[in-house]
Amino acid sequence: MSEERSLHFLEEIVEADIAAGKHTTIHTRFPPEPNGYLHIGHAKSICLNFGLADKYGGKTNLRFDDTNPVTEDTEYVESIMADVRWLGFEWEELHYASDYFDQLHAFALELIGKGLAYVDDLSAEEIAETKGTPTSPGKASPYRSRSVEENLHLFQEMKAGMYNDGEKVLRAKIDLASPNMHMRDPIMYRIRKTEHHRTRDKWCIYPMYDFAHGQSDAIENITHSICTLEFEVHKPLYNWYIEQLGIFPSRQFEFARLNLTYTVMSKRKLLQLVQENMVDGWDDPRMPTISGMRRRGYTPASIRNFCDRIGVQRRENIIDVGLLEFFVREDLNKTALRRMVVLDPIKLIITNYPENSSEILQGENNPELEDNGGYRDLNFGRELWIEAEDFMEEPAKKWFRLAPGMHVRLKNAYIIKCTGFQKNGAGKVTEVLCEYYPESKSGQDTSGIPVKGTMHWVSVADSSTAEVRLYDRLFQVENPSNEDGDFKTYINPNSLEIIAEARVENSLLEAKGGQQFQFIRKGYFTLDNKYATNGKLVFNRTVTLKDTWSKEVKK
Repeated sequence: MSEERSLHFLEEIVEADIAAGKHTTIHTRFPPEPNGYLHIGHAKSICLNFGLADKYGGKTNLRFDDTNPVTEDTEYVESIMADVRWLGFEWEELHYASDYFDQLHAFALELIGKGLAYVDDLSAEEIAETKGTPTSPGKASPYRSRSVEENLHLFQEMKAGMYNDGEKVLRAKIDLASPNMHMRDPIMYRIRKTEHHRTRDKWCIYPMYDFAHGQSDAIENITHSICTLEFEVHKPLYNWYIEQLGIFPSRQFEFARLNLTYTVMSKRKLLQLVQENMVDGWDDPRMPTISGMRRRGYTPASIRNFCDRIGVQRRENIIDVGLLEFFVREDLNKTALRRMVVLDPIKLIITNYPENSSEILQGENNPELEDNGGYRDLNFGRELWIEAEDFMEEPAKKWFRLAPGMHVRLKNAYIIKCTGFQKNGAGKVTEVLCEYYPESKSGQDTSGIPVKGTMHWVSVADSSTAEVRLYDRLFQVENPSNEDGDFKTYINPNSLEIIAEARVENSLLEAKGGQQFQFIRKGYFTLDNKYATNGKLVFNRTVTLKDTWSKEVKK
């Protein structure tokens, strides 16, 4: 959006910090856990962290929070890096929490030495039972009073692999009566005898998120650690670790996460959709993942503009997906090449056009660009493909397309008049007959014939077959996560329609994977290389030309 906006609250904080001399520059980080693919909510965080650093001359790190070897994988690391770069950002430094495992282990030893951490033999269930409730204090573990020497010895044995998963944990010794449940002796380390995607089998103990995150920020001298609101209750613990260790005083700030209508944003739920084959993988064009949106034909600029437009708030809300689609349309209207594609073809025969003859007409590539973005050749002849829906045997009121006796203009070509039609044995119209007016050629029309409708077409002799996939919203309800029952029961059964034999102009044979087009009168589409094998063309619908969803909901 071109108009200036006021500062959001994080920008105000940064400007106040710089003005007060707290920092001469700022350093942010984007810290995803590599346990799934990034989604549009992560895109907001990416744009925020990189955007703040860019605006104030700072820098941003990409750091993978890889402290749980059970769920993490190199595949996710690679996809996340690709997504960040595709959005248009480049990190200053690349780090992993696993880079700091030795330093974090040393921090743990320091806290044990200060009497601020202990090894506990209670099970996870027993720890949960003794933590109390928000209104009643917890009970001390019988192992809370172990000596520093015993704790150091037991922690060394944990590290050496002498215990099984769940047998022992390392806990911070803070305040069992704290009204903040996260301060009631939180777990710092647990045993996980699973190979790590980077450190392999070097470690069998792994730090918890709360223990690793703040210290990783401090190690990297992160000035503004920005996360979503659910981590607000973790902030006292974040600060406690930093204060007890006396390390760089990184500070945490929270903003409201992005919630989008007609989708789910939980990685766990998205993983369910993938594992239960409800979608075609993480990059299914109906998924809210960045890779899915890329495959669907969304542009980085449209996502960045959307994230800028919705702003940064402290209060949770839900954003209409129609706003995201608006920015996609706005960007594609400026950049997408125009092409003619017939999704449900029937043959149009121009009976007074010379047989075995054709001519080359000119079609603009994009009227929004200077000089229309150049022109392409259109082969025009006696036989054309048109949309079946563009012909009506008995026209309705205000019908401006083809019907017996009616005139219409063919895009970039001539005015035609319908003179008849042919049906098959089942009563379906298979051919429409018409005559054309040679003096009505586009740009040179001297016919004086008034027409109210214009139709697209492709030449029978100079067109190819393509598969077109019409994607729509994945869920039928605005907030499937808030509905009763299994969220998967609200999946939209019409979220994908496959048209096996659309007819496309042959210029599309030169399309490249991911290239965006406007199919005239039909919407915006992109070439999908995932299914385009052996020369087969497969196009995904990115978005319709107009918002038709709200109309469908009201029916």
